Amino acid sequence: MIMSTAATEPLGRMAAMLRIRRFEEQCIRLAQAGQFRGHYHIYIGQEATAVAACAALVAEDFVFTTWRNHGHMLARGAAPERMLAEILGKAGGYAGGKSGTLHLAVRDLGILSTSALVGGTLPLATGAALACKQRGSGITVCFFGDAALEEGALYEAMILASLWQVPILFVCENNTMPPGQRARGQSPSSRLPANRLADIPEALRVTSEEVDGADADALNECLARLAAQVRSSGGPRYVEVHSGRWPGNFLSWPDLPGGEWQIAWAFGQQSDHADLAAWLEQSDPLNRYLRKLVAAGTLDRAQAEAMDERARAEMAGAVRFALDSPYPPPDEAYQHVYAQGGQAR
Repeated sequence: MIMSTAATEPLGRMAAMLRIRRFEEQCIRLAQAGQFRGHYHIYIGQEATAVAACAALVAEDFVFTTWRNHGHMLARGAAPERMLAEILGKAGGYAGGKSGTLHLAVRDLGILSTSALVGGTLPLATGAALACKQRGSGITVCFFGDAALEEGALYEAMILASLWQVPILFVCENNTMPPGQRARGQSPSSRLPANRLADIPEALRVTSEEVDGADADALNECLARLAAQVRSSGGPRYVEVHSGRWPGNFLSWPDLPGGEWQIAWAFGQQSDHADLAAWLEQSDPLNRYLRKLVAAGTLDRAQAEAMDERARAEMAGAVRFALDSPYPPPDEAYQHVYAQGGQAR
């Protein structure tokens, strides 16, 4: 089921962002409880981008994403319970527990591949866009981080997309660490000589623009317009989404500084965590959008709390499903190892 349509309206957009936020918090809780091992990446603070981009898509479109894929998957319509089961390595997951968090994919939703390699899906996405052109329908959206502009694969993909004029929307989610945090020895950020990252695709004749990742309405307008341009012109577009990095992503392993997001923070109460309080005010698309809807009279606190309760209940159910799902039997490791006669064996 593709759940993009409701997210084109303000309340649907808010609900979709809340679902992603509550899902990601549960991922952190499960990891901290030792329910799954290995690295994982969290989409908190970038929810508005996934919601806006996927709202502009139709069933025949393709999506390619990165290791920070949970928000894209949910916005496209993936079932949170099957996602969590997959992350926990359970048989009830989308790939029977084999892909984990870094390689989630749902073919029926047009999400053909995710990659833990920086820029790894860019050539694949460009190939899918060529397939869209050849069949005469559909577009491709490719999400990637700013570090991908340091990879040769991005240039190869963009050059071909520009030369072939294939219907692809390149979405660069730039959550570069501010210099102050880099000075504290925390997570690295991309380092490029270009004054504007958008200058790079422009040099390759890919029309480009920038948008504020904390402004849900601006994102919705921008991504809907760019997707429509790609669909009508058949050529590529690039957008750089500027997102202030969530403090829980400052370190190598995600954490919940200040605890789970609270609706009270959108109604004047401040977090005791200094970095989080500043981020909530300036960079959190969820916090800012809730305030905007309340100020416009579109939503009141009671309605917001009811919406949040629904999101929490859904994710609690997803956690129960994932925990109750069995691990695959050992001999499952020998299945889908190679393809023969059109079938994986």
